[in-house]
Amino acid sequence: MIEKFIDYLKEKDLKENSIKGYTQSAKGYLKWFDQSKDISFQKLNHENVREYVSFLKTVKKLKPRTINTKLSGLIKFNEFLVEELAVQPEMVIGKKDFEKVQQQYASLSTVGCEDVEKFRQVILDDGNVRYYALSTIFAYAGLRLSEALSLHTDDVHLITREITVRDGKGDKSRIVYMSEKVKIALQSWFKERNNKDIDADYLFPSNRKRRLDRTVVNIAFQRYSKQIGKNITPHVLRHFFCSNAINKGMSIHEVANQAGHSNIHTTLLYTNPTKTEMLDKMNQL
Repeated sequence: MIEKFIDYLKEKDLKENSIKGYTQSAKGYLKWFDQSKDISFQKLNHENVREYVSFLKTVKKLKPRTINTKLSGLIKFNEFLVEELAVQPEMVIGKKDFEKVQQQYASLSTVGCEDVEKFRQVILDDGNVRYYALSTIFAYAGLRLSEALSLHTDDVHLITREITVRDGKGDKSRIVYMSEKVKIALQSWFKERNNKDIDADYLFPSNRKRRLDRTVVNIAFQRYSKQIGKNITPHVLRHFFCSNAINKGMSIHEVANQAGHSNIHTTLLYTNPTKTEMLDKMNQL
């Protein structure tokens, strides 16, 4: 059934990461069903889904956002059971079943400019120009990891200082503007590519000239993070960009456009004070 589900998702022309996430969600549910019901799975039932959500909350101790991600996968699985296998006549799960997510007040950014600059310098001193360019794109252009790894060489325009993001979230394209830091880092990477005769369409290719795997990047970032005593990931650097851009005077709409936020409320979170700032203010009461 899972193999047919994967084929179904591929026919929908979904991205590889989305297919992987939806598949993992379906597998997780089927594993729970098999272990708790001891009977062959036939179809989705709303009552079973509610039990599964309870299991995720009480046993697995998962947060609402994580549970909702798994439910998104089950919605796709439900569509598959209705449209492809026709084992049930209707949808039994929808967004109405999502867990309520408490609005976060403290800023999403967990690192400051000193941390980011130290991190970039550690990478540069190690001679890894590729990861230096990537870290700079995350921290000073606000791209997502998947967006950066999907970039092609002709998506980067150094003269006009523009980056065309063609595979943004929700399959939306946008133009991202690069700062001088980003331009310098990318110039160095293009020079490195030429010196090493790297001939690939992807801007940051793997050794086999294919799309660089996100796991490889995350492992490298973990290694460099240990050297500065801070947990810095591509996503953390993206958070930093949004918070730093607003603090430096960019408008909410400008940051939302640069970061590719579909909901302006996501960008507004970066206007909130940090935990340290909140505690300082509380101490003054």
